[in-house]
Order: sequence, then structure tokens, then C-alpha cells
Amino acid sequence: MSKQTSLRKYGKQSRKPKGDRLFAELPQTPVRIQIQPPRAVNDDGILEKDGIDELTNRILAINIDDENSIPTSLRRSPRRKTQHILESSRVEPAKPQTPQVPSPPISEQSGEIEEPEALETVDSTVGLQILSWPEICPPGDRIVKIAEASYAEVYRVSNERGTSIIKVIRMESPIKPQTKAQQKSGLVDEEPHSESDLMGELKISEWLADIPGFVVYKERYIVQGKTCRELLETHQAFHKKLKRQDPDRLQFYPSPSRYLDDTKFLVVELGDAGTALEDFGLESVDQLWDIFFHVAIALARAEAHIEFEHRDLHEGNLCIRRAGQPIPPEDRERSSRFGFSGLEITILDYGLSRAHADHQVEGSQPIAYDLERDLSIFTSEHAPQCEVYRRMRSFLLTGDRVCLPPQSHKKAYEEGVDGPITWAQHEPYTNVLWLAYIYQWMITHFKGLKKELNAFRRLTKELWAYLDPDADDSVPSFGSASDVVRFALESEWIEEDQLMGVREEIEKSILSILTNDDMGKAPEEEGYLESSIRRSPRRRQWKAM
Repeated sequence: MSKQTSLRKYGKQSRKPKGDRLFAELPQTPVRIQIQPPRAVNDDGILEKDGIDELTNRILAINIDDENSIPTSLRRSPRRKTQHILESSRVEPAKPQTPQVPSPPISEQSGEIEEPEALETVDSTVGLQILSWPEICPPGDRIVKIAEASYAEVYRVSNERGTSIIKVIRMESPIKPQTKAQQKSGLVDEEPHSESDLMGELKISEWLADIPGFVVYKERYIVQGKTCRELLETHQAFHKKLKRQDPDRLQFYPSPSRYLDDTKFLVVELGDAGTALEDFGLESVDQLWDIFFHVAIALARAEAHIEFEHRDLHEGNLCIRRAGQPIPPEDRERSSRFGFSGLEITILDYGLSRAHADHQVEGSQPIAYDLERDLSIFTSEHAPQCEVYRRMRSFLLTGDRVCLPPQSHKKAYEEGVDGPITWAQHEPYTNVLWLAYIYQWMITHFKGLKKELNAFRRLTKELWAYLDPDADDSVPSFGSASDVVRFALESEWIEEDQLMGVREEIEKSILSILTNDDMGKAPEEEGYLESSIRRSPRRRQWKAM
């Protein structure tokens, strides 16, 4: 008698209460500074009422007088320390919070830069459950290939009990060689990945799971053996569809027909986040406002919590789900622009990401994928996002808003502004580059009324000026996603209570975005007003140094 196939249950509920998963009303914004003196905390580690009252009073006490002072969120260059300032009041730039990471060592014999060792040792896959493909997709379940990520294939598996997304990453294991037909078709096999690469992404996934806007992590396991019919059929259907859309597109992942008994995959099961942005029809400007600023807020929180940089946030790694009904203009109780589309946004795929959960602990090391190991990502021109990869590396090399051409990215660990390139370095400007990419992508692919799009572009003209990576050097620049969120608050596109939270871990909320070191000052102290927010940035008068 054949072995009975075990049924897997998908759609497992997150442990977080529903209120914590709703992103538009979300709470909890990044912590960037410490307020002195410390506020009262009870024996359970919960902020007492007096501390909460003090925090609320500081928000209410912010005075908005000076139209001409420069916001600390903008700099003439993302890295450059000099800022546009008023003659009457100079605002000192905040000290960078970049972790100290070792530069790649130089060989004494050859004089060449050696590839650095892994930054952090993470758990291995030993002890994980081993399943077969028929167990992943038993009779009655439906599996559909929906995307190809940095080094993983992404499937949606659903049954009567729910839906999950599984991310399938090939580990170092044997596979059938390509047939002559496959070689002729130009099939390019994605290389298998080491445990350290895989576990680094999983660790980042765990760190991000409690930050709104990032995918719900469920579990992981090993899948080993030959394919099942359902997996092969959806793989073929996926690539036929892509070939129709782009006849020149290459296939980067081996066909499941080549799997052997010893072919192994690490499978990460995630919550279903909806439809990829590239497949979502953008039909209203409310969707543009919400998608862009949901992403910006999520990145801002992750920057502060774990010094996070996504580094691969293209239209395929951003998912959209309808969580509610759109609110028509006549039924709105707010004058802001954010939170009316009914959409929920989720950021996926941390294969190229960088994060440092213990960045406040001296001697701790970040987790970061070393992009210098394969420079083809910077020399490739197969997709629009390849330019963003080059911009990230160009920034490490020059410290400015330039995009060096593909031929300038052929020497690994090249000398940059801070020494040999190391992707362990925290540079939140990379998040700004991807926000600029998302903004442009949505503008280009908008399917709604042209007059509404033109109105959106007029309203966000100044925002785009500070996002634009091709802007003139005289134009200030955002340095992080937190800067973008601060600008939206000053512009009254987002209201403060949309970012205030009710989680058990009570934080300073949006205060950490509104101001920096001056938060420790009372409203009447000298220097407080110069750093306070302005609600009408369009009235600012910029003055060059």
C-alpha cells in the first residue's frame, strides 16, 4: 500500500491580533534618539501614564512659526554633511548612526582585497522538517507560480482552509543537466545558495515580522525529491505567459522536470500578501498616495528598529491587497491624502537586504548580503531596476547622486568614499533610491484619468524634486525613508494620529521622525523652533550656503 499523503494546512493565523496587522491605522514609528530624562516605567516594563502624558504634551506643544528655516530631513547631497541654512540660524547636522564594520582585508602577499568573511553566524537548516513535493501540494490543493525573486521562486498554495505563499530556494544539491533543447533556448540556471545566504534572509524576515508592512513569516522546512505534476504544470504556464509578454526574456530557474531524488530546497512559508504591484491595476490617485506612503512608513520604521535597507524593492517585491472599501471624498473626515484607498501593502523578498537588530550593542555585527560577490547585478541592463542597483553602488563609490555606467562596476571591493566597498555599511539613502523607483513606476503605469494623475504630480512636485536621483547638485535630497515621512507630515498629507500606536511596546511614535536631537528641549528653549516642523513646506525660501 502506498504511503498516505499527509495534508498540509495553509493560511495559519498570525499570532498578532488583527488590530496590529491593519497597516493604515498602524502604530509604532521608529525610535532614533533617547529623550532625557527617562520616563517612568512600571515593574512590567510598560510606560506609565505620566510618561505617555508627557509625550503627548510634547507633540501638542510643537510651535510652527518660522517659514524660512531649513528642514533637517533635506541635504544638498545624500551623504554630504553641509546643508542649506539661514544666515541667522545654523542647524548642525545629526551625527551618522552607521555601525562600525571592518573593511575587507588586504592580502600581504598579493596586495589584493580579500573577500570578507560572513558577518554573522546564523542557525543552520539542521533539524528542519523534510517534506516531498506531493506533500507540499496534495490532491485538492492548488499551487500557482506567481513570481521569481532575487534567488527564489514564489508560489501561492491554497486550499479550503486558507492560502499561503511559499518561497522556494534551491540549496546546494544535484540536479539533472540541461537538455540540448534547454541549452538552445538560452536557459540560465540560477545557482544554488549556501546556508549562510539563506539563513541570513530568514533571520531578517524574523526581525521584520512584527513591523507593519512586512510579510508575516510562518515557518520553514526542507523539500527534497522529484517534482509533482502540479508543480511542473504551473512552472510551464508561468514561463509561457512571460514569453508572450516578453519574447526575449530568459528563463533563470531550472524546470522541475530536472529535479532528482536528492535535489533539495529550502521553503519559507509566508502569509498571502495579495497581488504584486506589477500585476495590480492602478486606477485612482488614492492608490498612488497609499501605496507610496505605506511603503515609506514601513521602511522608516524598519530603518530605526533594525537599520534596515531593502536594496531590491522593485514592482515584483511589493504586494497589494484590498483590505477594505475605498472612502469617497464626500465621506472623508480628514483633509489629508493618506489612508483612503482601502489597500494594504506588504514588502517582500529580503534576499539582498541589510539589517542590524543589535545596532545599539557595541561589537555586534549586521546581516548583509555581499553584493560584491557577483558584479553582474550592476552590469546587467535586462530590466529598469538594474539602474537602481548601479545607483546604490555608485553612491558607495562616490558619496553622491551619480549613476556610474555598467563598465564602472567590474572591480569587486573597489575603493569608495569610506574605503573598500562593504555592503555591511548602513546607508539608508538606498531606501530613498527605491522609493524614487516606485514613484516613477506608478506614474508610468497609472491607468486612471490623466487629469487626476497630473494633479497628483503637481501636488508631489516638491517631493519628487528631493527624491529625484538625477536632480541638480544644488537641490536638497532626502537621506532616508524617515526623511520622506517627515516631509509628508509637514505637508499635511499624513496626519500624526495615523502613525500613533496602541501596541504593548509603547514607543515615541512619530516624534522620532518629526525631530532629532532637539526633542530633549522644552518648547521655550533656544533652538527648539529652528528644528520644529513646518506644515507648509511649499512656502519655504531656500538659501544656499
